[in-house]
Amino acid sequence: MALLDSLLVQDTARLRLRAPYASDLASLYEVHADPVTNRFSPGGPLINPQEAQALLDNWAAHWETHGYGYWVITLRDQPEQVLGFGGVMVQPIEGQQGLNLYFRFRPQAWGQGYASEMAMAALALAFERVHAPAVLAVVRPANMPSRKTLERIGMRLKGSLADVPGQAPSLLYEMTAAHFAVMPRHTPEPTPFGG
Repeated sequence: MALLDSLLVQDTARLRLRAPYASDLASLYEVHADPVTNRFSPGGPLINPQEAQALLDNWAAHWETHGYGYWVITLRDQPEQVLGFGGVMVQPIEGQQGLNLYFRFRPQAWGQGYASEMAMAALALAFERVHAPAVLAVVRPANMPSRKTLERIGMRLKGSLADVPGQAPSLLYEMTAAHFAVMPRHTPEPTPFGG
């Protein structure tokens, strides 16, 4: 693996972030097939478990190749209860390979600061362990809670990305290694539900 096995499981103040297992398929499908959690996803919710399996296989392959990837997110004191998924993974963005910050949570986990807490751990991994020059995040313009979360963790609006034919461009946020190096290391206040 490209990085130490210690990246397979990481703890933050409240969260346990771990590599996905085959047994996470049902939770992955529940979160990604839920129309509520996917209301801003251009592709919409997953249609069947086979799509979830393909997604899980893709994530597992990234872990195998790079030694890190999207995490399964649980509470530290309730590791059997999956709240959502997120982290950084190499993705093609603007025609180039780069680290993409991603998160998707069950609705009952919204508004409690979990996305910010996970994202700060993901940025630390990207810049302190992977030594990436930048991390990008792509978000739909109407997804105000995710946009506010990205802004609260210090990501800056870089531009737009015409990635959904026939719809307004997505917004592209960026955090550079130089900007991360001078940022305070605290988790910002949660984004209010519906905010």
